[in-house]
Amino acid sequence: MGVLDGLAPERVFGFFEELCAIPHGSGNTGAISTHLAAFARARGLNYVQDALGNVIIFQPGTPGREGLEPVILQGHMDMVCEKTADCPLDLTKDGLRLAVEGDAVYAQGTTLGGDDGIAVAMMLAALDDPTLPHPPLECVFTVDEEIGMLGAAALDVSPLRGRRLLNIDSEDEGVFTASCSGGRVVTADLPLSRRAWNGAALRLRVEGLTGGHSGTEIVRGRANAVQLLGRLLYAMARRAPLRVVSAQGGGKDNAIPARAEALLLSADPEAHAALCASMRDALREEFAETDPALNVTLEAAESAEAPMDADSTDRLLTALLCMPGGVQAMSPYIPGLVQTSLNLGILETRENAAEAVFCVRSALESGKEMLTHRIAALAETLGGSIEISGDYPGWAFRPESPLRTLLTEVYREQYGAEPRIDAIHAGLECGLFAGKLPGLDCVSIGPDLTEIHTPRERMHIASVQRTWALLTETLRRMK
Repeated sequence: MGVLDGLAPERVFGFFEELCAIPHGSGNTGAISTHLAAFARARGLNYVQDALGNVIIFQPGTPGREGLEPVILQGHMDMVCEKTADCPLDLTKDGLRLAVEGDAVYAQGTTLGGDDGIAVAMMLAALDDPTLPHPPLECVFTVDEEIGMLGAAALDVSPLRGRRLLNIDSEDEGVFTASCSGGRVVTADLPLSRRAWNGAALRLRVEGLTGGHSGTEIVRGRANAVQLLGRLLYAMARRAPLRVVSAQGGGKDNAIPARAEALLLSADPEAHAALCASMRDALREEFAETDPALNVTLEAAESAEAPMDADSTDRLLTALLCMPGGVQAMSPYIPGLVQTSLNLGILETRENAAEAVFCVRSALESGKEMLTHRIAALAETLGGSIEISGDYPGWAFRPESPLRTLLTEVYREQYGAEPRIDAIHAGLECGLFAGKLPGLDCVSIGPDLTEIHTPRERMHIASVQRTWALLTETLRRMK
């Protein structure tokens, strides 16, 4: 018996639970891609599966609707895999441990992957329901959206005939997303040298931060653990000499890091301990509203590895202190919408180099370029370099949208209210599809998902039910 048995709509929650049993983190979507292809074969549906694992499943229109223009339903099959420190699961091999609490579905100790497993489940449910009237369906399941929309970028769209697309990758019920920012990943690489040095080994930790999605949550001003680590280390170096042995934090470029740590050698452990205690209190006050569980610890440690030399330590700490982060500009047109931002999502040090990975977002190409140049200027001044990957375009607002008009009509009847037409400061695959399919009429919808990309993620059952009703009624009315 499944954990979600008895929840309605049964097909949607049933398929969602099946998906959660299959590991499907970004870069590890082979098994779920195979599962989707097998789903199509078992039902005699035509499908395309490409070398990356993207899958398109085709279903004819129901009787009397076979000749209508197809509609594209689209979502991504990968999820962000984060877990609590005490979670024993290996998310490259293990399925999720689902649970229900009140009106919410969650995964014990890990992210849930409602972003975007619910889209996959809804598309499978639509394909599997013989009683649902609809035009021809072209269901597009993409891989690796969370690490740069790589699947959508590489997808051959020539098999698609539809020019209206419902993306199911939004996290706020009642919000119809009609535009989004573009983005890219910028990786800064800083060469390092090491030299023996005498000092007391200490481990500095920044933890307990709230974290969250670096697009939708960046406006909340939550602390970034990697940047706080840089602030602490720089202040400590000014108080007494130190050498950094290693530093790391974060795990995904598009998730605000909730933890970071450094191993260092200290010439004056007592002075450094006093400074850390003082800064811990100051940071708790600074981020009391956004990160109430913030904690800083400095403990004795052991280190057999040679530390970075003085110059390398100085260059690394300068980079961590001065690299930009967070909101850089707000939209002058849409109140409350971030226009340009970046997130230092991953920090790693190796024997001879340090690597910092940024997720850069902007509604304007010029904003992306400006932040890329700022990172490059600092990295190159410090003797390093940058690489750009995963670049994707923004999605421009379409003033006239028959699809949005139909969705609004159905929503108004279902809810007795008007939906909010919005733009988001996050990447959606809609931008890539709009660029590849001229004239595409596209809207993104979805149920309420909260705290995505964190182990606190929740998917709200009643919202899934209402969103499914909105989707199916819209399909029924399509002409």
